Amino acid sequence: MKQQKHSLDFGKKEKVLNYACQTYQLSRPNKVGAVMALIRECQPHTIEEWKQWYFENAYTEAKTKTKITKDCLQELGERLYEKITEVVIPEWQAAFSQLTMQDCVDYIFNLTINRTFDGFLREKSVVNDGLTKKFTDVVFEESDPELDHAGDIDYIAKVKDKAFGIQIKPVTAKANFGNYSTTERMRASFADFEEKFGGKVFVVFSLDGEIANKEVIEEIKNEIDRLS
Repeated sequence: MKQQKHSLDFGKKEKVLNYACQTYQLSRPNKVGAVMALIRECQPHTIEEWKQWYFENAYTEAKTKTKITKDCLQELGERLYEKITEVVIPEWQAAFSQLTMQDCVDYIFNLTINRTFDGFLREKSVVNDGLTKKFTDVVFEESDPELDHAGDIDYIAKVKDKAFGIQIKPVTAKANFGNYSTTERMRASFADFEEKFGGKVFVVFSLDGEIANKEVIEEIKNEIDRLS
């Protein structure tokens, strides 16, 4: 039987809505709760059952948890509209007016060649010059691109018959990686990895090829001890 879809179709507006929502982090767990975890806990049979359960049980994932109401979602929608109309549209209009064919050619070349090479060097430096020297008994291997989690996990670190995962993210000197939050899809991917391999997935931030979030080293050490 064909599955009924409940999602609305926003047509061509979907792209700008997605862009602005992600850019301004309006659908993160600290705003709407961990929705995939919530719905799995609920196990609803109908959308009305899910909607009622969500508003009864959803809280923001923040230092000070706040109960989520319909008014909260209304406010987030209004903020999204303000960001799009006051920031996104003017910025895009300026970009469109200045865009050239050479920009497009240079962008594709840069994305395919330059960024890929930078990312490759970054990963190698973090693992070979950082993690392997700190954890000499662990075998670090590049994630198999054929595996389901490969898009979210860059390296598999083997500890005896188990393993933990490493995701490497670039940061600039001015970036605040403390505000980084994984998406629902990534959390699901991390959970699947842990179920299959036994170990957690750690996000390692690279700044000029070195580990920026130093505290992750101690977290990895504790995970190695647990897996051992």
